[in-house]
Amino acid sequence: MPATSDASVKKATGKAWNEWFPLLDKAGAKKLSHAEIVGVVGKEPNVGPWWQQMVTVEYERARGLRVKHQTATGFSVSASKTFAAPVRRVYSAWTTARARRRWLADSDVVIRVPRPNKSLRITWKDGSAVDVGFVDKGENKCQVAVGHGRLKSAASAARMKRYWQQQLASLQDAVER
Repeated sequence: MPATSDASVKKATGKAWNEWFPLLDKAGAKKLSHAEIVGVVGKEPNVGPWWQQMVTVEYERARGLRVKHQTATGFSVSASKTFAAPVRRVYSAWTTARARRRWLADSDVVIRVPRPNKSLRITWKDGSAVDVGFVDKGENKCQVAVGHGRLKSAASAARMKRYWQQQLASLQDAVER
């Protein structure tokens, strides 16, 4: 069952799922690449780029061409947590090697693109990509969202989803004391 309701997709694209899926089947989409399916969807009037992707991904999932967390570049998961700590303290816990060792089990990472108190782009030990976003929610509150992409399998995605949930709980212990 698609994550987006029939009513929502119909309102946005003019077609419900029971119209999209047969249309794409008729176009031979089961044998097309993701980009080619997007192209078929894009030929329909008034379907913008975001909805082209949404319809394509839901079709791929419904037809067994894509599984949960799968993207065009592998698998991707995310986790987020709100902290009772200022964003600068939480950001520092990520960027200072000594502080990072206190809470992150695999602390030997390569930070490629730091944007102080805003975001980090990290290369993980297996070559996968980690994006970390920081949102300042006030003097002593912030949110951290971790996106881990380019994972090689559904199993590694499930493992990393649990990993990041655990690590963010450890980070919370480290920064809120």
